[in-house]
Amino acid sequence: AQTKWEFPVIKGYGPVHPLPHAAVQPNKSLHYKILFDITQAAKKDNEVNPALGHLARLINVYASAGMMPSQMKLVVVIHGPATPVVLNNEEYKAKFGVDNPNIDLLNQLKKNGVVLYVCGQALADMSYEHKWVNKDITIALSALTVVPTYQLMGYALMAW
Repeated sequence: AQTKWEFPVIKGYGPVHPLPHAAVQPNKSLHYKILFDITQAAKKDNEVNPALGHLARLINVYASAGMMPSQMKLVVVIHGPATPVVLNNEEYKAKFGVDNPNIDLLNQLKKNGVVLYVCGQALADMSYEHKWVNKDITIALSALTVVPTYQLMGYALMAW
């Protein structure tokens, strides 16, 4: 029987059903290194970016199986149409007329050890000033450097 939705680590995002007897559980003898390449935007400005929601689900799925974020290395690079999620609330609200719905989730991800990058070239493409970027996000030279660098360091790529 299915259980209710749970949020073991990332509260309010990435709901999971614990399935302790399902096939392909996290292997605790492996050291998971995962890179999320996020380019897709939410359909509406007042919605959380769905790729960030999937990252929250990944963390919650692994936690429900007994592997906490501290046992993994998780990196995100945000660029392309997804870039606005990195704006601080003041700038996001000025641009879209609503509060940035991603701020709480980004904060929880950062607190759980996720390394968060935004592509500096995407910021320039959109004429976003660096001072407008959420304090939890690090500006990288480019997604074009982040993705291959982390892949060459052995990170599995998940693209959204």
